[in-house]
Amino acid sequence: MRLFKCQNCEQLLYFENTHCERCKDRLGYLPDGAVLSAMEPEGDAWKPLAAPDTRRRFCANAEFDVCNWTIPADSPDTYCAACRHNHLIPDTTVPESMQRWRLLELAKHRLFYTLVRFCLPMRTRNEDAEGLSFDFLADSPDPNGPKVMTGHDNGLITIALKEADDAERELMRKNMGEPYRTLLGHFRHEVGHYFWDRLVRDGGQLDACRAVFGDDSQDYNAALQAHYNSGPPPDWQEHYVSAYATTHPWEDFAETWAHYLHIVDTLETAASFGLSVHPRIDQTGDLHAVIDFDPYREPDFQRIIDDWLPLAFAVNSLNRSMGQPDLYPFVLSPAVIEKLRFIHGLVRNGGVPA
Repeated sequence: MRLFKCQNCEQLLYFENTHCERCKDRLGYLPDGAVLSAMEPEGDAWKPLAAPDTRRRFCANAEFDVCNWTIPADSPDTYCAACRHNHLIPDTTVPESMQRWRLLELAKHRLFYTLVRFCLPMRTRNEDAEGLSFDFLADSPDPNGPKVMTGHDNGLITIALKEADDAERELMRKNMGEPYRTLLGHFRHEVGHYFWDRLVRDGGQLDACRAVFGDDSQDYNAALQAHYNSGPPPDWQEHYVSAYATTHPWEDFAETWAHYLHIVDTLETAASFGLSVHPRIDQTGDLHAVIDFDPYREPDFQRIIDDWLPLAFAVNSLNRSMGQPDLYPFVLSPAVIEKLRFIHGLVRNGGVPA
């Protein structure tokens, strides 16, 4: 993600900020320009200082302090480009549910930052029976009642509300034997299933995808059960980005899709900070990187991966110096890099203008 600054006072901002910490101006995100802007009230609308000739309104979900995105003042929409995909939200009268919903929306809006930057097709449920939509659901209060499962079903992505509880999520991570489990990772993974439908199944790319990820026509439920019974094959790191990716070609695609979004968005952040990596003891240059390009617009995937590998090694080393786990605890084998290359081409053909 790129860096933002207040147009009124030059203060650097986080994507989630709703007010400038220095000048106290209200802030609103303009997704069509990918800019966070200081906003001045003007009648029933707001004037963004980043685009002073336009007028904007805040998303209706700003009322709940879960969204800082805006829409054109003359738009017939009530919700922004991210929130209009919500299908079911938590009970807003329950404080705990509200806090968890806010955390989910922070992650979801970062997802949509990426999807909008890539110009990927995202029809709503009102526009398409299999349009992209989200249910944020809590478990039944009855201890013996049904439990919500995070997953994707024909465009509808369900995220279990308990995933927004750090202790619950860490417990699930340990129980599942995962090195990494985040809300943003859930969103990026599940939306990968949606774009498999849109860009692979409906985009005429089935044969090409199967050549890289394997035959997706194999029984999914049987493959899932076999994974949970036997675990991944011993050599899985040579072919897959994660143990879960070994379950079925659909999961392999979704995991690889999520990692591609991880890589691109993190590289953009690094570029925004002007980061470069030049280890003094590396005489070969293999771990050197100058991250001075926009990965969202970079046609050459090799450039993306050549800079990602040194950056990942550097940030993992920094985390270890703080006694923290690796920021990116994954190994990208040559086979996995080729899968990421396929996703790169698919994204560019499906969205990003050449």
